[in-house]
Amino acid sequence: MEQNHLISRYMIDNKLNIEQVMLDFTPYLCTIVNRKRGTFSDEDVEEIISDIFYAVWKNQHKLDWEKSMSAYLAGVAKNIMYKKWRNLKPNTNLVDFEDDFADVENVEMEIENKERETVILTELKNIKEEDREIFVAYYYYARSMKEIAVELNITEKKVKSRLFRIRRKLKKVLNKGGYH
Repeated sequence: MEQNHLISRYMIDNKLNIEQVMLDFTPYLCTIVNRKRGTFSDEDVEEIISDIFYAVWKNQHKLDWEKSMSAYLAGVAKNIMYKKWRNLKPNTNLVDFEDDFADVENVEMEIENKERETVILTELKNIKEEDREIFVAYYYYARSMKEIAVELNITEKKVKSRLFRIRRKLKKVLNKGGYH
């Protein structure tokens, strides 16, 4: 996760800047809620999103500043949708509901994976062309080190060494960006 998505970014004088949270995350929450819309009306969706922001604001003293705001909001969204759904369908099997909403966490993972991929692609643009070719051939086209060495007319050991250095550099960049 990038540093600009940490909860600490939204804290000013130990208070949550809820207006900024709402500006930054309303589209994200709309995506989550609409993916599992089911029996929710437009009014229900608006109410759920409002309830999410209210719950975050009300519980701001419990926030871990070093965590991802989007992950926290996804969890709150899941809980509020669960309660709303339970109130709409009181006799429905709750196990079925939990399975239905299980991929709310997948949305968060999907978003984080896309962010991570963007960081990697950006970093790949900044390395030597031959190193980029090696990395892409190995990781995207699943070529062996031997095939890459033959194609680029270099030794297999050199391919292995360059891949190691590229991975180390990418790991450093990802860790700096908050990805582990």
